[in-house]
Amino acid sequence: MYTISGHHHISMITKNAKINNEFYQKVLGLRRVKKTVNQDDPSMYHLFYGDLTGSAGTELSFFEMPIAGRTTRGTNAITQIGLLVPSFESLVFWKNRFDLLDVKHGDITMYAGRDALHFEDTEGLRMILLNNNGAELPKHWSEWEDSVIEQKHRILGMGTIEITVRYLESLAKTLKDMFGYVEVSHTNKEAIYQSIAGQVFGEIVIKQQEGPSEKPGRGSIHHLAIRVKNEDELSYWEEVIKERGFQSTGIVDRFYFKSLYFRESNGILIEIATDGPGFTVDSTVEALGIKLDLPPFLEEKRAEIEVKLVPLD
Repeated sequence: MYTISGHHHISMITKNAKINNEFYQKVLGLRRVKKTVNQDDPSMYHLFYGDLTGSAGTELSFFEMPIAGRTTRGTNAITQIGLLVPSFESLVFWKNRFDLLDVKHGDITMYAGRDALHFEDTEGLRMILLNNNGAELPKHWSEWEDSVIEQKHRILGMGTIEITVRYLESLAKTLKDMFGYVEVSHTNKEAIYQSIAGQVFGEIVIKQQEGPSEKPGRGSIHHLAIRVKNEDELSYWEEVIKERGFQSTGIVDRFYFKSLYFRESNGILIEIATDGPGFTVDSTVEALGIKLDLPPFLEEKRAEIEVKLVPLD
């Protein structure tokens, strides 16, 4: 029996890749680890930010869609992204930094049992900084030493992901019965599950909410990817998904990882992605994120693709 080892990445929509690039590098201090394009529509950027190498579980991914309108918030959507920081003092540091840089944020509070600071990026994407408080982290995560943020306060990687749905029980059943997530708490309106017991880097909070579904736009979350080791595990999950009556895309080769996609009963898009080969398959660690990298099947169209993209730096 295979298990899910945590989050892999999470993908969002941005209207302006240049402004997005500035915020995630210069404000949050993350490394841009891959500058590429949407493989299904090469006219748009696909940017990844994370740790030194964009390790699975640290990756924030953005599709640039210049025509994206405003997000109308609602249910049946992935609604908040948790990012881990080392300590309570880190939350104080970030609150002061957000004040200085005019980043929209709340007060330090509690979320899912942890000290937390809610904030939004320039397009209204909702995020939460969470106090990791010395808890275990995946051993493959590695800090990027050139971050603009001092080492003791840097963002470590992804923590709790919040999903808001009309039917809590159906998503809970998918996480628990199909993927083997461990139930931490469960009420009529909220449940918490972890892919590995006690570990926040694979934690999902489900909130139940009636009403209209979210209308996605800039600052909305497109999908959550969860992590498996290799293609053998991915093939196993492809069969499990089919047996449970869900339709999947089948295994797709994204060059940097292989994955499959399916929608659970509320319509939430979930991707299952392999750890490897990773972003260094076509780049040295030192050169990650600097030039436009393209998967081999798009390389012959490089000139055509590059001429349509606005420079980011």
